[in-house]
Amino acid sequence: MTVDYLRDPKAIYNQSFATIRREADLSNLPEDIANIAVRLIHACGMTDIVKDIIYSPDVASSAREALKQGAPILCDARMVAEGVISSRLPANNEVLCWNKHPECAPLAKKLGTTLSAAAVEFWRPQLAGAVVAVGNAPTTLFRLLEILAEGVEPPAVIFGFPVGFVGAAESKELLAKQCRKRVPFMTLSGRRGGSAMASAAVNAVAKDAQI
Repeated sequence: MTVDYLRDPKAIYNQSFATIRREADLSNLPEDIANIAVRLIHACGMTDIVKDIIYSPDVASSAREALKQGAPILCDARMVAEGVISSRLPANNEVLCWNKHPECAPLAKKLGTTLSAAAVEFWRPQLAGAVVAVGNAPTTLFRLLEILAEGVEPPAVIFGFPVGFVGAAESKELLAKQCRKRVPFMTLSGRRGGSAMASAAVNAVAKDAQI
């Protein structure tokens, strides 16, 4: 059986984003935030997420400037790190994930926590002014917020999109509460999220940073 389907990559790309902008209500979002929202929708296929996006007004501009200045991108999972398009980064920014660090598993066992949460301990030397992308583990976001509450110098921006049924909604709620006036952030309320969305947010601002 032969199926007629669109094969041209450029046409697929253009049609996808045209469909998103036609079907999603972006009217209440500033242009730079809407650009990120479009990428988030493209990553998950759900136009209704717009109403659940929570953000600081300066999240896009803060992320762009940080990337231009060479800030590293700290990721909670390899899937997030692999989703970041390195060729789009404006300053050959490092994309880092410590989950496979040889000391991470023993530390997680010692602390009685997840691998992803333990990996946050390795972020400390590069956390100040960094771009943080969380797309998998709520425990990463919880631990990051604990560290920030200690008074550690904060990252430039937090893209917090952990997904799941245990802790995801709560960690994002805490992010919005704790960082609203302290650290630029973007998140998606509720259980939805994912690594593709976290990397999509980074890719969106990285593309704008090249302009």
